[in-house]
Amino acid sequence: MESLDWLVLAFTLFGIVAYGTWKTRKQKSVQDYVRGGNTARWYTVGLSVMATQASAITFLSTPGQAFSSGMGFVQFYFGLPIAMVIICLVFIPLYHKLNVYTAYEFLEKRFDLKTRTLTAILFLIQRGLAAGITIFAPAIILSVVLGWNLNLLNIIIGLLVIIYTVSGGTKAVSVTQKHQMAVIFGGMFAAFFLIMSYLPEDINFGNALHIAAASDKLDILDFSFDLENRYTVWSGLIGGTFLALSYFGTDQSQVQRYLSGKSMKEMQLGLMFNGLLKVPMQFFILLVGVMVFVFYQFNPSPLNFNPLATETVLNSSYAEDYKAIQLEQQKLFEVKQEFLRNNYSKDDEVMNLFIKDNNQALDNLRELSKDLISKAAEELQVNVETNDKDYVFIHFILNRLPRGLIGLLLAVILSAAMSSTASELNALATTTTLDLYARHKKTDEIHTVKTTKWFTFIWGIIAITIACVAYLADNLIQLVNIIGSIFYGNVLGIFLLAFFFKTVRGTAVFIAAIITQLIVITLFLLDFWDYIKLPYLWLNFIGCFIVIGLAMSLMQLSYFKSNDR
Repeated sequence: MESLDWLVLAFTLFGIVAYGTWKTRKQKSVQDYVRGGNTARWYTVGLSVMATQASAITFLSTPGQAFSSGMGFVQFYFGLPIAMVIICLVFIPLYHKLNVYTAYEFLEKRFDLKTRTLTAILFLIQRGLAAGITIFAPAIILSVVLGWNLNLLNIIIGLLVIIYTVSGGTKAVSVTQKHQMAVIFGGMFAAFFLIMSYLPEDINFGNALHIAAASDKLDILDFSFDLENRYTVWSGLIGGTFLALSYFGTDQSQVQRYLSGKSMKEMQLGLMFNGLLKVPMQFFILLVGVMVFVFYQFNPSPLNFNPLATETVLNSSYAEDYKAIQLEQQKLFEVKQEFLRNNYSKDDEVMNLFIKDNNQALDNLRELSKDLISKAAEELQVNVETNDKDYVFIHFILNRLPRGLIGLLLAVILSAAMSSTASELNALATTTTLDLYARHKKTDEIHTVKTTKWFTFIWGIIAITIACVAYLADNLIQLVNIIGSIFYGNVLGIFLLAFFFKTVRGTAVFIAAIITQLIVITLFLLDFWDYIKLPYLWLNFIGCFIVIGLAMSLMQLSYFKSNDR
């Protein structure tokens, strides 16, 4: 990185932190600190909701997902607009009418304290883990690519977030997220247009799409019922709807964003704005990844995008075997480049077949290289991630973009990490204070605000600690959604019982929720160990209906009819 990149990066990050801290330095009441004084307009609510979900993982992993598997991942978001409509019609009016500070406060009013406490704890577990991952995701990738110390990066990202989140609470999160989203959108659009400009002069956007389609990267819709396929129209519409309902309707990190709205109408407009923009945004980010794939059809690419993996294998006894595979890759690239330049405009079966065969041969070489990397890591007794999806986009940024823009794209990644982490810490602290601490100990306004600030700091340290001991998963964006899916279905079922099943009481729900959580974790582990095939998105649907069914069944027993509240 050049001096200009460092200046752009530092100015963007520290400017956002300083602005957020200064703008919200006088938040003293619980109303101001937890709900931002209820002054947010619909566009602030919408951007804040979107920024909370769009973490650094989105901008690192999603292009890599498209590079590897194509546009099919967008199906994951098909249920989101449906969920937004339901939340606007059902959840928001109830939250607004009851004037709650947290989603779980509503559960005590409807059921009892133990149900509120259990649900809050489930949220704290899954969101606490996710907060660590949102810090860890960009840190581990940047540390490998830039040669920075991983733990130092975790600490820097975490501390920057802690500074303004502790200082200004919900309002600090919201006002900084508007600027962070501006940086994010600007950086991604700049990257897209630069990728297009880097393609050969005779390759236009239509030709690029043709090449991508011939490589099966534009297969968006999959109507199959294959449970081995994680992303289909059905998993997106059904599992995705339940995941989005749980996340946006019951997760305090999102609920707190729209509860800061100036009125119920502003809250609803903000969520609908998010629902309308989110799918096109994810589509565009995936399209960026597809265009990176097309770019590397005309430009040399590494055999593995993780530089640490390449360094490891080249320092092992498998170095010559790896170099031989690199040579084969180079030959495949030269043959493909010549063929594409002469045939890119032809829409015929011969070209499509050639591209598929060439890419399949390259994929086979990549798999062979991963085997060598694994053997080299074992030989040298080091931990190395062979799956390089999360390194594709950052490799392109650092090696292909002009000076200054590199700093901006790194600011995009770190801004996204900060915006999501800030929302999570804010929600974790609010839930810990209001649903656990203050519910069992009487406090005044000043003490509650001070306690929330201390819990924000504590959760920040916990998130940094989790980031420092975590390790890279198959794909980071999937890891966050998997963690959510393990808990969200159960939590959503509890809320649906509260909304629509008036005869169900607290103890029945409490017992059903504990049993359901154990069942869902068991199902996930059985899938993880390959005893069954169950895409994680379906855990949301299954968990939701198990807890509803169990609670309804328990209510038929005479004990719950006579003794339950």
